Amino acid sequence: MSPTLEPIHHLAQGVRRHGAALLAGMPNPHDELMSLVWGPRFDREHALGLVAQRPAVAAQTLPALLAAADRFDALQVSAQRRLRRMIVRHRALRAAGDACEEPAPPVEQDDGKILYAPHSAH
Repeated sequence: MSPTLEPIHHLAQGVRRHGAALLAGMPNPHDELMSLVWGPRFDREHALGLVAQRPAVAAQTLPALLAAADRFDALQVSAQRRLRRMIVRHRALRAAGDACEEPAPPVEQDDGKILYAPHSAH
């Protein structure tokens, strides 16, 4: 695996391992993920709010979530953008399989400017 993709791969593994427990029952899990990685730093406050909603899985998810936060903060800006695009692409693929939901719009233009936010800032 390329050194550029390796940090993103580690983050994605954590989401696969703990995301289902942390985001279970959320109406828009992709939006929740985007909220965590929307800015230049991982939104730890929002992450702690998600964990607080799931006390039964907090012991397993909190350490992994904090490690993911540190990994995200250490990513270069281009890698952070790539991770956001991966989340949007995953959402679009999931939506394509669900006739009730439209695919998400793109997160960024080619020049890297943000087109929309998943929801209002905290």
